[in-house]
Amino acid sequence: MQAQTRVRRRGRNPTGRPHPIDTHVGRRMRQRRTLLGLSQERLAESLGLTFQQVQKYERGANRVSASRLYELGRVLDVPIGYFFEDLPVDMPRKVRDHMQGQIAFDAVARRADPLTRRETLELVRAYYRIREPKVRRRLFEMARALASGEAALAGGGAAAGAGEAEPETARRRGRAARG
Repeated sequence: MQAQTRVRRRGRNPTGRPHPIDTHVGRRMRQRRTLLGLSQERLAESLGLTFQQVQKYERGANRVSASRLYELGRVLDVPIGYFFEDLPVDMPRKVRDHMQGQIAFDAVARRADPLTRRETLELVRAYYRIREPKVRRRLFEMARALASGEAALAGGGAAAGAGEAEPETARRRGRAARG
């Protein structure tokens, strides 16, 4: 009788998918690693692991133990709670569905979140590599002005928040006309 029953692997549903919280922790781990500009190899080396193990953690394929989570927090310079921040509001439902073997991977929602995009992480890393605070601030203001300008063009008129950039733009136009 026992030979016929299928042995479930810990933390997985009958279809073999990882637990949603393990997947979330892995995503947060990857997000922080990428933000710091670390490769999987460098992170693995600092933890005494292989890069394949880091890959498995990031996919949620392997669970991260409490002691490993502590080491990850130390190496990635974040508190342990960081890995659990931004858990989806419906996580209890997801956990219940997972345990029943009905959870579905929601790739559309992940792609819709700009914070999970590699482009966003690279932009933030590049921004913080600018050593001069005044230059960083000017870049921030320029990005905000560009975004406001796009919103104004898309809306067919002045966008909310565009007023912040308008006086500076008007001054520049005035200088260009005089100069």
